[in-house]
Amino acid sequence: MALCAKKRPPEEERRARANDREYNEKFQYASNCIKTSKYNILTFLPVNLFEQFQEVANTYFLFLLILQLIPQISSLSWFTTIVPLVLVLTITAVKDATDDYFRHKSDNQVNNRQSQVLINGILQQEQWMNVCVGDIIKLENNQFVAADLLLLSSSEPHGLCYIETAELDGETNMKVRQAIPVTSELGDISKLAKFDGEVICEPPNNKLDKFSGTLYWKENKFPLSNQNMLLRGCVLRNTEWCFGLVIFAGPDTKLMQNSGRTKFKRTSIDRLMNTLVLWIFGFLVCMGVILAIGNAIWEHEVGTRFQVYLPWDEAVDSAFFSGFLSFWSYIIILNTVVPISLYVRYVPSLPWGLSREPGGPIALFFSMKMKSLRSNLKSSSSCTVNI
Repeated sequence: MALCAKKRPPEEERRARANDREYNEKFQYASNCIKTSKYNILTFLPVNLFEQFQEVANTYFLFLLILQLIPQISSLSWFTTIVPLVLVLTITAVKDATDDYFRHKSDNQVNNRQSQVLINGILQQEQWMNVCVGDIIKLENNQFVAADLLLLSSSEPHGLCYIETAELDGETNMKVRQAIPVTSELGDISKLAKFDGEVICEPPNNKLDKFSGTLYWKENKFPLSNQNMLLRGCVLRNTEWCFGLVIFAGPDTKLMQNSGRTKFKRTSIDRLMNTLVLWIFGFLVCMGVILAIGNAIWEHEVGTRFQVYLPWDEAVDSAFFSGFLSFWSYIIILNTVVPISLYVRYVPSLPWGLSREPGGPIALFFSMKMKSLRSNLKSSSSCTVNI
């Protein structure tokens, strides 16, 4: 899986030569392995804790826990803070670990799918993760496209093939793709094994409806467009077979370029809670300051008379320092103005198969097919009948 996350310098153009892995490997293109998970065994604990402490309330209670470990200012046991804090962190961590486990499982399932790859003139079964840029792949009816391919030939006349792009744009109707005439005749394996054309095209990007490139073969060049491409995530339909040349693989495919990196989810409710906690903490600080000032004044004016009966601690040498320590003591005593249960949320299930971020309301809902938003109602304004 290390190859999945390997970082490379940005490309200015993509060069891919058919049936020549040695030539293509010098460009260090990404493998066809994908990775959508966020954590592994080593990074889960530090990364997950870092994400959780981006919640202001979690940071607030960690701060209180540190204060309660100082005996000069603590009037409550640290046990009363660490137990609910650890409980909340553990519940969230278990939920995040479960979600990431299913991401790992999905990644492994996709990366281990089988595909027919033309290697040394022979079609061999290869896992998707082992497919490389420049390989020629054979697809059969109802199979998923393993990578972004240049369509070379198909079982249909004129190099036509039909694909379903539901995973890309939500459209379930068939789309037509066509091979360029010069390669549409490469129908058998012997001819494809001798094919050594080179494609020079745009670098990886997330534009699903655009592609520009040129095929150089037999001292001629042929323009390429999006109509000649089969994108990863598409499904071959109503076509017995087709052959394609891998142009983009793995994270460089347009599907993965659009998926983006898995991020820590923060909903509008989370942002509102963080703001509320900051305001409540500001109110708590104000109360602590007022009470600390009152304590310092009392110690200076009245408390000195009771030194014989209520002596100061050894570290306290003035009324001002006594008020300073009292400020932190009041912060600890009044900490319940921010209940930690504020962040223990119940995530209700949604009907119609919709999903959402935990605790986040659905603000807007967009349809991929704008025509479904229209109401095609017709009314009759007038009618004339000749009798």
